[in-house]
Amino acid sequence: MRVQARKIDVKRLMRDEKGYILILALLVLVVVGLISGPVLSYMVGGLRAGHVFETGAAELYAADAGVEDAVLKIQQWVEEVQSLHCGGGNHSWTYPSPLVVNAKAVAVTITWVRNITNGMMYCVNSTATSNNSRTQIAAYVTRTSVAGDFSGITENVITCPGEINYYGKVNVDPAEGEEHGPVSNYSGAWPTAAELRGWYQWDVKDATHYYSDTTIDLNGVSQNLGPLYVNGKLTIMNSKNTPATLTLTGTIYATGDTLVGTTSQAFTLVLNGTTIFVASDSSKYALQIGDRCRMDGSGCLIAVGSTYFAPQGDIGSEAGPVLTLSVVGSTLLQPSGNFYGTVAGNVTVDVKSGSGQNLIYPEAGFGVVNFPGLIAGRFIYSIASWEVSRL
Repeated sequence: MRVQARKIDVKRLMRDEKGYILILALLVLVVVGLISGPVLSYMVGGLRAGHVFETGAAELYAADAGVEDAVLKIQQWVEEVQSLHCGGGNHSWTYPSPLVVNAKAVAVTITWVRNITNGMMYCVNSTATSNNSRTQIAAYVTRTSVAGDFSGITENVITCPGEINYYGKVNVDPAEGEEHGPVSNYSGAWPTAAELRGWYQWDVKDATHYYSDTTIDLNGVSQNLGPLYVNGKLTIMNSKNTPATLTLTGTIYATGDTLVGTTSQAFTLVLNGTTIFVASDSSKYALQIGDRCRMDGSGCLIAVGSTYFAPQGDIGSEAGPVLTLSVVGSTLLQPSGNFYGTVAGNVTVDVKSGSGQNLIYPEAGFGVVNFPGLIAGRFIYSIASWEVSRL
């Protein structure tokens, strides 16, 4: 009988549990029904907020792209930016067509603001527009000169921050003490290596770049060269006994010691109003122009370290003077012909054996060669401040 009673009890319990399951199921449905509405509402709100945030971020990036494009136009000094400087007061120019960035139309206005540090500042307003919103960036753009005005160095046939040493027979015209004559212990503005690096890097920013020691061999074939950037030692030569001419068509910038016409066969180097700049600060020698090289035309030959000049024939001419400059080293000049222009640095003039040579300052002066103060200044433009507004 005990076994039968126990079976009956178990069956009763099993029947009773069916009701509990139904109640629990109903409770779950009620709870889900209560929370699903707020959860769905929260999700919809989150999606809307995400869309607004995404739209705002896209507008911000688009407006920022408009500012960067304006800074580039200011840096490149395009015709429209030049027109902002006519007359007094503030002047504005709005892009004739909006930019399209991230599928957003971006309206850009550049305004020239006067009476600001360094004499110039621009205000750039860049507004990116979506269907129902706009994001505007108001940025102020200032300029900083990469180099001072060092045109005073070219006012003398020899410009030396120390003493000038003469060896052999040399004629200097004008003589010391006269206008444009040699100046010992020159106290005027003198460039730093950093300033000249910044100045000439501007010329080669888009040039062909080599990142190791490089040799330019004419091999008896005339050719053009430049602009060119070499991160290493640079050698320019002619290995073939055939007359050849190398015409510079842009700045040559080398970080390592540079040898021009010191070995092999003769060739002619046409400066063509350009510059060879050597960033090396080597004391012996950063830049060497050897007797395998004959020079023609006007230009600049500049090294941070010491320089040695001994090309064949005349250097420069009355109509096309040459500037040779050693920034922190010494300049050793050994011409086999006449030199027209300015020799600058801690100068030693050691004339080769034979008849005396002449160092001559051109009557018409230097005119325009690629040197700070002799051509228009170069500036770095940067964003001084900016403000973002959601409209």
